[in-house]
Amino acid sequence: MRAFRALTVTAAAIAAVGLSTPFATANPGGQGGRGPANVSVNPFSVHQGSTMQVSASGCGHGGTVSSPGNFSPANLSAGTVGFATVRIFNHASPGTHTLHVRCNDSDLIATHNFRVLSGNGAQGGIGGSFGPSATETVIGAGLVGTAALGAGIHLMRRHRPARGRA
Repeated sequence: MRAFRALTVTAAAIAAVGLSTPFATANPGGQGGRGPANVSVNPFSVHQGSTMQVSASGCGHGGTVSSPGNFSPANLSAGTVGFATVRIFNHASPGTHTLHVRCNDSDLIATHNFRVLSGNGAQGGIGGSFGPSATETVIGAGLVGTAALGAGIHLMRRHRPARGRA
């Protein structure tokens, strides 16, 4: 039973990771597998000024990712699958564009498309970074005071000795 449960959890985790990233393959590297292959971007559609993750296999010694006019060239990490994070220029033109991946130890180039959306994306992650307003502070203080008063009354009534008992 334990093995079945562990297998189920593992399968669910693998499925969640696999379905959460949109994988799109690029042209595979030639010359016996040397060169960039399986290029993917996450997210595919990205707002001006936002970041995008690029991954590619086949560049064991790293490489570069570039897209003139859309982001500065970035270094692809070394390893079986290399990763690079690029920041789209604020002035990048909206539409579908192509990025190029080139390995340090190969002259082959793989390409992949991505989409630039106009405008800035939502300012996610800033919730809670703004302080409460004066009204919210007064309401909060009133609620805390009321709770303290209620707790005090409850404790005073609870500890009174019973009348009429010997």
